[in-house]
Amino acid sequence: MSQASVLVVDDEAINLEILSEYFEGESNLALHTTSNGEDAWTTLQNPDHNFQVVLLDRMMPGLDGIGLLKRIKADPRLAAIPVIMQTAAGSPEQIREGLEAGAYYYLTKPYRRDGLLAIVHAALADAETRDALRKQLNQHVYSLKFMDQAEFSIRTVDEAAQLASFVAHACPVPDAAIMGISELLINGIEHGNLGLTYSEKSALKLSDKWQDEIEHRSKLPENINKRVHLSFKRSDQGIELVVRDEGQGFDWQKYLEIDPARAFDPNGRGIALARMLSFSSIRYEGCGNIAVASINAPEGIPTSE
Repeated sequence: MSQASVLVVDDEAINLEILSEYFEGESNLALHTTSNGEDAWTTLQNPDHNFQVVLLDRMMPGLDGIGLLKRIKADPRLAAIPVIMQTAAGSPEQIREGLEAGAYYYLTKPYRRDGLLAIVHAALADAETRDALRKQLNQHVYSLKFMDQAEFSIRTVDEAAQLASFVAHACPVPDAAIMGISELLINGIEHGNLGLTYSEKSALKLSDKWQDEIEHRSKLPENINKRVHLSFKRSDQGIELVVRDEGQGFDWQKYLEIDPARAFDPNGRGIALARMLSFSSIRYEGCGNIAVASINAPEGIPTSE
């Protein structure tokens, strides 16, 4: 059975000695001690260490417990580690400060060994539960490979990015699919629903005003309820994605290939790159407001039962 690593931070040598004695006999816990906040921070930053719990003294010279706690919670790699604050300061204001900074629990000195170990074990159990939930979430993402048919609709560029990331996980090669899906969705928003022309986008990109114009047009009364619709369908032949906007369409034929005449423009390559890198084929229907993209099934790997 693997051991859980516990970092104990306390500037009093006698306290570190007592705590080390408290943890004796706990074969599932591996103890590491430091005597000040800066050393603790250096230890936490070391990629060779993987601590499951931090037992932290509040009152220390230099970088105190609250300061170190705030650093821990601001670091994405460390933020999920439960921190138990141990201190002789027990006023409601000080306790509230620690909890608001992200302390998992407060222990007021002096405390009994069994009380300390109960809190440490509870912190470990909570951390394991959160880790299991994160893994379960990832498993659900992978389960999108079992999705045979779905319908979605979005309105904004931010939503397009989120949906592209989500649907890409249902495709054989997500990293390749995400760019093409995003391009078709954004194209449906800006050129379809919002009526932005090629030349207008080029000028806005060059003046760095594209995002502002997109936000402005999306709030206009005639556009506020327009949506881009995406349908996903899996078959033995592969995946078909249909993206439909509510605009007037566009002259799409010349954008399926990369035109050297547009090589220096800041836009105009997305559909061609999507066709080459993300999809097996792209075709447009209607007036150009319906894009149909296909991803062939990997050879020898059926995509549906």
